[in-house]
Amino acid sequence: MNTYQKSQSSRFLKNIFISICTITFVIACNSSQAEERSISKKIVKGENYGELYDQGKLRTYYFYTPKSYNPNRQMPLVLVFHGDDGSGQSISNVTRFNQLAEKKGFIVVYPDGINQKWNVRVNTKGKADDVLFVSALIDHLQQQMNINTHKVYATGFSRGGILTQALACKLPNKIAGFASVAGSLPVKLKPNCQPQTPISMLTINGTNDRDVLYQGDDRTQRGALVSVSDMVNFWQSHDQCTLSNKSSQFSEDKVKTSLYAGCSNNSEVWHLAVVNGGHFWPGGASTDKSLNKFNAKLGLNASETIWNFFQRHSLP
Repeated sequence: MNTYQKSQSSRFLKNIFISICTITFVIACNSSQAEERSISKKIVKGENYGELYDQGKLRTYYFYTPKSYNPNRQMPLVLVFHGDDGSGQSISNVTRFNQLAEKKGFIVVYPDGINQKWNVRVNTKGKADDVLFVSALIDHLQQQMNINTHKVYATGFSRGGILTQALACKLPNKIAGFASVAGSLPVKLKPNCQPQTPISMLTINGTNDRDVLYQGDDRTQRGALVSVSDMVNFWQSHDQCTLSNKSSQFSEDKVKTSLYAGCSNNSEVWHLAVVNGGHFWPGGASTDKSLNKFNAKLGLNASETIWNFFQRHSLP
């Protein structure tokens, strides 16, 4: 090959190299833009629905992102779990956490149970482990939004409150504070509940609850729950709390509070006993006129109380 041919060949290869680089750059830019569009599409303020696959099953959730959300700034996350036969949408309507999230500045997510139920039993053949699902959901949400990993919280009603207790036992490394409403600790879970860190727990129970009995269940029955006093004593003992304060609050002494402080790592245990209260979310929305009347006299807003409690705690 002569000098001219070598020069032409070199120029030809150089042009190909430049073309390849240009194409690669364009593809990379387009790919980046597509990813940005995908991400921005996920972060829609207001009401949204999401889904993910976990343990071979498609799981869904409803969530609310406040107008103050900034993808460049971390925001707390509150998970809210419905009771049996409920849904993420239904418990959002009852608790009104969307309004509170807008006002206070946090993301709230309402997962859906499979067939509107939660499974907290381990080794249940053919059923999803919902504690594992919640762990996967937290990871999933942290990929979709800018969530403060030190300020992830969990609360639930009825069976959702029982799930919240299970999460306190098994996910203390991912969740900073827990609040159980009309729920308790399962008898079979209690001896296996040995979190390696202190747990900040708020519980709210009606003394006349006929679904989750204040005095607890017969321990031999399926799905038995410990008494509310046993539940509270379990958590304050686990946290090695040294100080307690009991008082009556709100109108006509309708709510008796037990606050335990002086606990390990600044953890706290709060219990609010609604005198003559049933199976309900205090201060929540309802179509039951008698319950609305009771709520009006009670003066307790469970959602606001829970958020105030959560703000006191974060993971290290």
